[in-house]
Amino acid sequence: MTKNPVLNALAAIGYIVTVTLVMHFGTRNLGPEDSVLAPVALISLFTLSAAVMGYIFLYQPFILYFDNKKKAALNLFIKTVITFAAITSVALILLFSGILG
Repeated sequence: MTKNPVLNALAAIGYIVTVTLVMHFGTRNLGPEDSVLAPVALISLFTLSAAVMGYIFLYQPFILYFDNKKKAALNLFIKTVITFAAITSVALILLFSGILG
């Protein structure tokens, strides 16, 4: 991704929102029947999400680390995680306060 932890965290949130919206609106067209495809789709989505989040959170830190900038790599990773945690905390506060829920 980028060397900007805020953009990285926003990219992660954007991916999560996109997946959530697709799941929310996509399931409205499904019938009540269970299918073997449901667990396959769920596990595939989980695997895809792990890969996407790994890329968003780890790509630039790995590049920095292998460029022998270990401190910068650690700082970028930690700042990205802290920014993501802050955004997640705000979302949870809004949800539990009933403002947007």
